[in-house]
Amino acid sequence: MKSLWEQTWAHPNFGRLERDETTGVLIIGGGMAGVLRAYFLQQAGIPYVLAEEKTICSGITKNTTAKLTSQHGLIYHKLIQTFGVDRAQQYLSANEAALQKYRELCRHIDCDFEEKSAYVYALHDKRKLEQELAALEKLHFCAEFVEHLPLPFSIAGAVKFPNQAQFHPLKFVSAISKDLHIYEHTPVRELIGTTAVADRGRIRAKKIIVTTHFPFLNKRGSYFLKLYQRRSYVIALEHAANVDGMYIDEAEDGLSFRNHGNLLLVGGGGHRTGKQGGGWHELRNFAAKHHPQAVEKYLWATQDCMSLDGAPYIGPYSTSTSGLYVATGFNKWGMTSSMVSAMILSDLVQEKEHPFAEVFSPSRSIFRPQLVANGWEAMVSMLTPTTRRCPHLGCALKWNSQEHTWDCPCHGSRFEEGGKRIDGPTTGDLKL
Repeated sequence: MKSLWEQTWAHPNFGRLERDETTGVLIIGGGMAGVLRAYFLQQAGIPYVLAEEKTICSGITKNTTAKLTSQHGLIYHKLIQTFGVDRAQQYLSANEAALQKYRELCRHIDCDFEEKSAYVYALHDKRKLEQELAALEKLHFCAEFVEHLPLPFSIAGAVKFPNQAQFHPLKFVSAISKDLHIYEHTPVRELIGTTAVADRGRIRAKKIIVTTHFPFLNKRGSYFLKLYQRRSYVIALEHAANVDGMYIDEAEDGLSFRNHGNLLLVGGGGHRTGKQGGGWHELRNFAAKHHPQAVEKYLWATQDCMSLDGAPYIGPYSTSTSGLYVATGFNKWGMTSSMVSAMILSDLVQEKEHPFAEVFSPSRSIFRPQLVANGWEAMVSMLTPTTRRCPHLGCALKWNSQEHTWDCPCHGSRFEEGGKRIDGPTTGDLKL
């Protein structure tokens, strides 16, 4: 099962680490966030190394829907309630700056970059839309209310963000990564201070940035409490509608839509990792009802790290670690958040202040309602009697019948049927 992006790009090849090395900054993890960070450090003339366990973008990045937008669901009303107007403005400004940076880079890259409007729609109740529009007015952002969309069902309304974008993420990565200092097939097994231990050498660095989707260090930062993961599914349909935009339901379990060339990408069927959800069955049922002449060309699934309050964690790993930084908790908006994290951390590792850093600080309060839900899920899982237990922190694994994997409902680690690790935060295989 390979995504549309995986099957339509030329993968650049990088060697593995074969000796000890010393550098200024070590980046652990070669997804979009790690590659962008390497690109910015190279542009700034800062010595760095990027170490990737497998191959670049072989984790979550290859499975994105690749929307470049500062519209992250109906988030701005929530951000104002949680953080206040000033920090909500930081969040919006950071994501608009990220979108503009993509525009600048993509002018010179053949990566199917297209300007599109983005929409969040509600099926029944438009009160949430009105709240979001009021919040955006406070932030001086020109959003619009829309009554009708080119989707095959009725809506209560939608919030429109003009001048957003979409692209082919792997074509973009292929272009910007050509001359970067990257080691593939170089898993970091252990950190000793700011020295990383790999299979065939060590990398000594002054500073380290962890961009492994879910941080793999448990003893600092409490990320096992601050994060959980969700699965979501995508099918790409030929001979379906051109919707000329990017659309997402305001409901967590709703559907999303965008086109790529002659294909319609339908996403949804989501659920907390380790739980049950609609999956591809839900998407295929939708396609059969609304696009009966369509042909399914690709299907794939992805996994998102969800933070406690809707904002990513970008900055120092914890208050008790020196020279160690993190970027995680991108929720469902990994492409724009990857750029935000690259811009912020490229400054922080050079000991520069960044105007958007405060709202993304990993050390902000964790006392949010989602913390209780995460704690309850972990307690229930720990007490569930089963022989299939995650090597990360011992939670009971659940069988995913659609993808034929063992999944952890606590923190989202996933394993093949035979026990081989697929996704972290665990760093080891499942011993059956």
